[in-house]
Amino acid sequence: MLKRALGDTGIEVSPLGLGTVKFGRNTGVEYVNAYELPSDEHVASLLAEAQRQGINLLDTAPSYGRSEARIGEAIEGHRDEWVICTKAGEVFDGTASHYDFSEDAILGSVARSLCRLRTDALDIVLLHSDGRAVAEISAAGAFRALAKLKREGIVRAVGFSGKSAADAMDALPMSDVLMCTIHPGYAGEIGIAGLAGEQGVGVLVKKPLARGFEGDAETVAETVGLAGISSVVVGTISPEHLAADADAVRRVCAPA
Repeated sequence: MLKRALGDTGIEVSPLGLGTVKFGRNTGVEYVNAYELPSDEHVASLLAEAQRQGINLLDTAPSYGRSEARIGEAIEGHRDEWVICTKAGEVFDGTASHYDFSEDAILGSVARSLCRLRTDALDIVLLHSDGRAVAEISAAGAFRALAKLKREGIVRAVGFSGKSAADAMDALPMSDVLMCTIHPGYAGEIGIAGLAGEQGVGVLVKKPLARGFEGDAETVAETVGLAGISSVVVGTISPEHLAADADAVRRVCAPA
């Protein structure tokens, strides 16, 4: 699978990424089908399948339960083979999410992510918005914390995962990377993705299948083909679904 530039970050990502919420959390989620958390062996097998398909991007977050820790264990010794995107600002206590966008909270969150992922640096860290105004998140110190981590070389690229096109637009000037929602039932962030691409900001797409409620592998491939998109992140623990998505994406991304 050919890699794509993640905006002007200098990072290259596969146009299909693997979302890992299902590695560590199955409560308080809104997927079409319930699921059991996979075994360690299944996680290792799925990551091996992702590599066979040419996928190098893993998307995780502290709010995804044990996802970060399981990734860290599974890829130990092979960290340089992966681009890791995690987040900060949200934690999940097993029942509800809690948000803190203060500078200290973001710095502490990233420090814990580094420990769980068993690495000394992260490729991408995004603020995990709860939908409050971007100006409020910024005033709390969140972007200041990300800038500090980037200056220190702990994080290569920083940005924002929001709830709306307005959020993405407000966060664009402070971001190297945006994570946008695009799926068959919601096209509201397609325009901002194109604008971000024009400005050298990388764009990752979340929820491309609306958590399993809409679309299929061809939908994922069509989203990969939209202007400005660097990678489309699909959350799955099915090797078969991952392979089907990768096949469809390769057809879209094949050299002319």
